[in-house]
Amino acid sequence: MTWKIADFDELAAAELYEMLKLRVDVFVVEQNCPYPELDGLDQKSVHLAYRENGKILAYSRLVPGEIKYGVPSIGRVIVSPDARGRGLARKLMCKSIDFIFNEWQPEEIRLQGQVYLKEFYQSFGFNAISDVYDEDGIPHVDMRLDKKGLSGRLK
Repeated sequence: MTWKIADFDELAAAELYEMLKLRVDVFVVEQNCPYPELDGLDQKSVHLAYRENGKILAYSRLVPGEIKYGVPSIGRVIVSPDARGRGLARKLMCKSIDFIFNEWQPEEIRLQGQVYLKEFYQSFGFNAISDVYDEDGIPHVDMRLDKKGLSGRLK
């Protein structure tokens, strides 16, 4: 059981393939949402993955501030279907938030979340900053976490 955080260039080809396959399996196939999963942001991002018994079970992509929103963002938050219900999503988000605030030291973090996960993201202190909108056939909302609102939430 290990957590790994790596820049794109530090990933082995097989490791990157496994991350991308998990993302496509869930975001494109499971959610029946054909969209361009490979969006050009991976090469500029940091990748956080949890591996158990040789298999990636949880993953997130951490995008530096100058790339997408002007502030760092968390995206592609995913837990493998066979590992859901074990609290990995909460651990993944805690590690993602912790890395961004400790390594990049921004004043805020953003994410673009599926609406059904809004309360989950709010449990970390994220607040909606947009109305609900359609993104590739799935309702989404933009959310922001201010560093000031973080205290005590990463458990």
